[in-house]
Amino acid sequence: MRAEIGIIGGTGIYSEGMLKNVKVMNVRTPYGKPSSEIRIGSFKGRKIAFLFRHGESHSIPPHKVNSKANIYALKKLGVERIIGIAAVGSLKEEMKPGDIVIPDQFIDMTKQGELTFYDGPKVAHISMADPFCKEMRDLVCKTIKNLNIRFHGKGTYLCIEGPRFSTRAESNLWRIMKADIIGMTLIPEVVLAREKELCYLSISSVTDYDCWRGKEAVSADDVIKTMKKNTENVKKILESVIPNIPKERVCVCKKALENAFI
Repeated sequence: MRAEIGIIGGTGIYSEGMLKNVKVMNVRTPYGKPSSEIRIGSFKGRKIAFLFRHGESHSIPPHKVNSKANIYALKKLGVERIIGIAAVGSLKEEMKPGDIVIPDQFIDMTKQGELTFYDGPKVAHISMADPFCKEMRDLVCKTIKNLNIRFHGKGTYLCIEGPRFSTRAESNLWRIMKADIIGMTLIPEVVLAREKELCYLSISSVTDYDCWRGKEAVSADDVIKTMKKNTENVKKILESVIPNIPKERVCVCKKALENAFI
């Protein structure tokens, strides 16, 4: 079984009947088991591979997600483009809970993740100046405009390890750093995808205001409630975007390793 496009998301996004002619794949990798079995099937005329980032029962915390195995497995199945779907907190007043953000930059504040496939003796210094596939970003922004969904076509995603939420001091620091949204899963996923010369797009769903705003504090219950409301919008975006993703890539992602080795 081969797939063109990989979706890394959660149980809210995937539902029975989403994919047609589904095959469940248990992919072996040199880095251990992926977060879940991978479902391959047809979606709007395209071959999709769906992977549950936190496991099918959401049992894997953010800092324990085996991103190396996940990205390796999708690449092994023929995937060339990945759509990562995630819940994020907002660090800007104008990015409201319920909004969608298509980030164009990130700040990595993680501390101990498996950040590269190239641990030596071969070392790759890939460019991450523009970390998300421009071709896919342009397409999804154009698509969302036509869907009349509130969204932001740019934004800086600050990634922490979690699973805890920020302190108020940290939350205010992230704002000083000019970050727009905060989450726990982008790193190392986007970096590893680039090392495998895969296109990567993040659809970030705003669920809360972190804790910088007055006396508010983030709770898992609030995040889950808002994420459920946002899920329908994310599904609409996928249904409209995926059929229009070009089969041939003209972006720089496919040549990410070309000048990476010294």
